[in-house]
Amino acid sequence: MLSMTNVSPSPGTPMAAGPLTRACLEIDEYAAGLGWDQPARLFALVDTARLRRQEPRLAHQLGVDTDDAGRSSLTPIEQDKLPKGAALDKFLGTVAWPDAVVGCALTVERLMLPPSAEASVPEGLNDKQLAKWVAGHPERQEVRLTVAVLRDGSRESAVRLRDKDSATEVLTGAGLVPGLADALAATFQ
Repeated sequence: MLSMTNVSPSPGTPMAAGPLTRACLEIDEYAAGLGWDQPARLFALVDTARLRRQEPRLAHQLGVDTDDAGRSSLTPIEQDKLPKGAALDKFLGTVAWPDAVVGCALTVERLMLPPSAEASVPEGLNDKQLAKWVAGHPERQEVRLTVAVLRDGSRESAVRLRDKDSATEVLTGAGLVPGLADALAATFQ
């Protein structure tokens, strides 16, 4: 399931951030470079130093063969495309990682409503009806969610609004997308 796409650090990634935050922001910036209306993308997170030591050819192919002080200690490696039409939760239930993978990340686009609109959600809607209702709501916002987890339980998220599509407007935090973080963490169990 390995794809030879490495996500390079972007110049706007804050160096003071921890490795998981930097990896999450690097993936967000990579996804931003692809534009909107993209399918979900899954990434393995590997320890960069271990990759250089154990897989020097692969590290060279991915462009992480030198010790670059500006590079994150985690290297995101994009995986093959997700199966078309597969429900994300069902697909993630089939994912297992080899020991060399220390974490994983997913980027996906969704529609969100502000908290003020949640009170007006009609009761009794199934998932399909709810999605249609949200899509027609005047306060809906398109967002790109990037969620990363490590085997040790660490989590990070980046949320980019389509209306504020700028690296300086990306929100980060460990608890922004808890359901997706839980689903990604389950791929290590």
